[in-house]
Amino acid sequence: MMEQYLALKQEAGGCLLFYRMGDFFELFFEDAREAANILDIALTSRGEHGGESIPMCGVPVHSAEGYLARLIKAGCRVAIAEQVETPEEAKERARREGRPVSKALVKRDIVRFVTAGTLTEETLLEPRRANLLVALAEVRGTIGIASCDISTGEMVLEECAADMLGAVTARLGASEVVACEGWEHGPDDIIERDRRTFSSDDGEARLKSIHGVATLDGFGSFSRAMLAAAGGLIDYLDHVGRGTLPLLLPPQKRESGQSMLMDEATRSSLEILAAQNGARQGSLIAAIDRCVTGAGARLLADDLGSPLLDRDAIEARLSLVGWLHKDPLNRAALREKLRAIPDLGRALGRLVAGRGSPRDLGQIRDGLADARSVRDMLGALPDQPRLLQDMIPALGGHSALIDLLGRALVPSPPTERSSGGFIAESYDIALDELRAISGNARKAIAAMEARYRDETGISALKIKHNGVLGYFIEVPAKHADALMAPDSGFTHRQTMAGAVRFNSIALHEEATRIAEAGGRALAAEESHFEDLVGAVCGVAREIAATAAALARIDVSAGQAERAAEGGWCRPEIEEDARLDIRGGRHPVVEAALARTDERFVANDCTLAPDNRLWLIGGPNMGGKSTFLRQNALIVLLAQAGGFVPAESASIGLVDRLFSRVGASDNLARGRSTFMVEMVETAAILSQASERSFVILDEVGRGTSTYDGLALAWAVVEAVHSHIGCRCLFATHYHELARLAETCDSLSLHHVRAREWKGDLVLLHELAEGPADRSYGLAVARLAGVPTGVVKRAKQVLDKLEKGRAETGGLAAGLGELPLFAAMAEVEEEAADPVAEKLAELDADSLSPREALDFVYELKRLAQSTKS
Repeated sequence: MMEQYLALKQEAGGCLLFYRMGDFFELFFEDAREAANILDIALTSRGEHGGESIPMCGVPVHSAEGYLARLIKAGCRVAIAEQVETPEEAKERARREGRPVSKALVKRDIVRFVTAGTLTEETLLEPRRANLLVALAEVRGTIGIASCDISTGEMVLEECAADMLGAVTARLGASEVVACEGWEHGPDDIIERDRRTFSSDDGEARLKSIHGVATLDGFGSFSRAMLAAAGGLIDYLDHVGRGTLPLLLPPQKRESGQSMLMDEATRSSLEILAAQNGARQGSLIAAIDRCVTGAGARLLADDLGSPLLDRDAIEARLSLVGWLHKDPLNRAALREKLRAIPDLGRALGRLVAGRGSPRDLGQIRDGLADARSVRDMLGALPDQPRLLQDMIPALGGHSALIDLLGRALVPSPPTERSSGGFIAESYDIALDELRAISGNARKAIAAMEARYRDETGISALKIKHNGVLGYFIEVPAKHADALMAPDSGFTHRQTMAGAVRFNSIALHEEATRIAEAGGRALAAEESHFEDLVGAVCGVAREIAATAAALARIDVSAGQAERAAEGGWCRPEIEEDARLDIRGGRHPVVEAALARTDERFVANDCTLAPDNRLWLIGGPNMGGKSTFLRQNALIVLLAQAGGFVPAESASIGLVDRLFSRVGASDNLARGRSTFMVEMVETAAILSQASERSFVILDEVGRGTSTYDGLALAWAVVEAVHSHIGCRCLFATHYHELARLAETCDSLSLHHVRAREWKGDLVLLHELAEGPADRSYGLAVARLAGVPTGVVKRAKQVLDKLEKGRAETGGLAAGLGELPLFAAMAEVEEEAADPVAEKLAELDADSLSPREALDFVYELKRLAQSTKS
């Protein structure tokens, strides 16, 4: 057995091997140690291998999915090794091969690899989150990206430049990434595959074969890099499925300029899909998600992760949200209908992947019928927006399939098909007859039991059944002698401690009839199941289109519901570089304050070409960071096609959104807080364009005061004069206010605060003009810093401010510096190696010979400098 296990383990590569033994999946050696630690189950041992006992642990087959979910969440990959023949077939094989039948080992094989990106099981997936597998391939400097959620079959191909890869992978948020071995440019934890599988020719050929087309032109114009990534993705899916591919819908092409770009730091800072602690609670999506279906929630996450850049597409989404927003009664009725609809996309994915159940067929039946009901309801309403008109046809057209599944299936099909019982009566007359035979036979056995009691006079006689003996007659041991007689008509089967078991010819005949009828009935149901699955798979694309339409309607209805709850407005989308938000609010903070009956203080933000950079001062806890984030989120929500938390909003399209608000150590990469801040700031300065929107908070705070002020000063000048984008810049450096004198498009603002009877009152209001002070000591007192420490700090502060007044302050003389644009043209002063060498010299310690050698060295340095 261990020889077979070790061969399969080698085939499994770096995966944990679930080795089927009876009713358990067993793990051995290091796999057992790792799994036992993750699953918190007992680690035992058995036998010996190489002179040592073999560590092992196991999980029951019937509950394996729960254990698999925990292993996958812990970052493991699992290979499932199942028995692929029966014990009888193993013995027959042993006879043919001339080996002892008593030692015949049931053959096992890896039937599937379970990995984070290839899950389809309902119990292993989060219903409100997409599960993406991504493949990356580089062709002549361009990176192709193929992404697929195999639980629904959606496949997208795109490409990007190498410096944009981080932003693209951050948007995708893949559960698993595969790339060719030795490739160094992708994210961490890449699954490495043979580079030969990332062939554009193979990718094109396999896509044509899967979709039965002679050319891919009907799906889009795909580059070599995209096709190479698709080839790697499909090969990996073929590998993990052991030759069985999941549902793959025709590939969609995503253009590089189709969506707003945000890097990983921005997504983390804005807490779009997860809060800083990794949880959904406290994130943007948690605050706005009012979807009533899992598919809708997944689509909303995709919308927020990739806001649109096409004005017409944004307006189409906004029109549908607005249409539903103004009709609360029909919106409520629609949401009630949507709430009852099963997850069509994932049920379809399981059926196509060969992992479906009768329950999935029932979900297809019910979901398509409900979609038709939604179509009838929406189709009867007036003034339908264009996006809805485009989707309504996809909600129907399944009458024949609905009728077939309605006739074939029971109202509530089971999740397991091995026991049958899911095909409805009257669908198959022959199946009904088999069931009748089986049912009548059981009645006959009950009558037989009563007759045997009368004939033997043993009232305790019973006819029972188990998996080993089948049907048998059981009597207490004290009555067994009467049935042991040769002419009794009973045959002894088994003696128990307090009972004896027998058989009879009549019972055997009835048992045979039951077994045959039951087996044939199960076979008939299995055949019908395969036919029904085939009927569903034959229209898989049409069902997927229905599921996509339902998800978009759910997102729009949810957005309308959220807008009605919070008094949100429809934004105006413009092509210019404006940002005019009146009464803007932070959706997450406002929701949190509402739970404690507190009011959020709304603020305006009006950026324009001649006033595109706001320098914002004020005390900590005054609301600067909240103001920065709320405006970034309003832009994001608007371009995602939803209403926004404001009284009004006019937003010029943003191509890239950057947020550097707060930072923390990245010890895994050896970076301090300040280093992380500088890396993020560098990315902004090198990647932002005139159409970008940048929010920066406290740049330069992680180093010395002089270094920090100098960096903040230079960054503001660069954003203003070199990039020229819309920007909100929060700072505690009052000295930066002097930039307003030289930067025409920069204006000064501050969050208001007042001290009243020794207490700090934070007003959370934004006002024009520079901050008069930072209120740092007042905030310290508010935070509970001991009074003695605050008093001592006040003495130190008075001394420092006196010195600043006498010297002109930290920023003395900065106004005389040329602007950033002018400085960019000035070459750095050349270094003088001769002077540097002389400065290092200790003349008193030189001998005459060393002095002569030093003169020759200076001469060589001077000559090399001239050349």
